[in-house]
Amino acid sequence: MEFGKKLHLYCEMFFGNRRKYQQLSDKELIDLYITDRCSYTLPLLYERYGHLVMGSCMKYLKQVENAEDITMRIFGELSAKLLKHDVQHFKSWLYQVTRNECLQFLRKHKPGNTTMIDELSQPLDESLEETTALETQLQLLEMAIPSLKDDQRQCIELFYLEQKSYTEISEHLSIPLNTVKSAIQNGKRNLKIWMERQASHEV
Repeated sequence: MEFGKKLHLYCEMFFGNRRKYQQLSDKELIDLYITDRCSYTLPLLYERYGHLVMGSCMKYLKQVENAEDITMRIFGELSAKLLKHDVQHFKSWLYQVTRNECLQFLRKHKPGNTTMIDELSQPLDESLEETTALETQLQLLEMAIPSLKDDQRQCIELFYLEQKSYTEISEHLSIPLNTVKSAIQNGKRNLKIWMERQASHEV
């Protein structure tokens, strides 16, 4: 078969299958990879959870470069680990893998900080259901933020994601302090309303 036809068939297969695979659950994607070594499935898992892994790494490591390195390592080794482990609840399992990788990094690169590492190493209190529910809420929150008005979105992102103070936000955006407080308060209320509506539609 000539190259042009091969390329056409490849593109048709790739993009067609990609749309089909996007509808599958995590477990179905994993099973498909294990049984057929399907190359489409792992990138979709990264698309779904790469940002969550990166966020967890940032929580533990506090440095973007280190967090990016650990995130890439986790997903780079994902194919081999999925073949070794019977993963039933991917999100919770991935969180545990991320946590373990971060702790190993801290033990290796910050051996003197044993108190912090010991605290992070304590078993999680959350049940599987609570962990999954929390991840769902975080995903909803990420979807909800762009729906806010610009001033509310900017203030919410600066306050919660970049952890800037009211005063720092006021100076950064060149707006009065009371406007910052009002935008954050209204933004929180609107986020809650948006998420409640979304949850009610899923019931």
